[in-house]
Amino acid sequence: MLLAGGCVYTGYNQAVRFDEGVKNRWAQVENQLQRRFELIPNLVETVKGVAKQEEKIFLGVAEARKAYFQAGSINQKARAAGAMESALSRLLVLRESYPALKSNESFLKLQDQLEGTENRLAVERKRYNDAVRAVNTFTRELLGRFYSGLAGVGPAEYFEIEEAAKATPKVKF
Repeated sequence: MLLAGGCVYTGYNQAVRFDEGVKNRWAQVENQLQRRFELIPNLVETVKGVAKQEEKIFLGVAEARKAYFQAGSINQKARAAGAMESALSRLLVLRESYPALKSNESFLKLQDQLEGTENRLAVERKRYNDAVRAVNTFTRELLGRFYSGLAGVGPAEYFEIEEAAKATPKVKF
């Protein structure tokens, strides 16, 4: 009886640890996404000063940013983050068309900060998806299913970017 109680206790706690691990990793992804969204308005303003006629790109960035902050679920946030990656790619490609951006110190600093944020974001996404894999595997295993049910832990959603956001933007001269 004591052994059975110990097994239930251990399994329950493991389910809770997996669930909290996923929440923690998602918080780290959101921290990096927040950093990205804080850098973007400064980047856009810098580019606007040089490339005023690129209003469509600026609107795309603003719409993606708004969609992220209005998103409720992880999937909605992932879609909005993907839209932002696509819009950012188009924004950063402008430096090829506007030589003044290549020598603009503010733009270069913001671009460096954004690159660092994107690298950290990629690491955190991977860590989050690893935690999701762990909890999802646990909730599908025979005893894990039982313990997950006791703890109220269910499968988690992976952070996936839509294929359209992964496409490399075309540079037009």
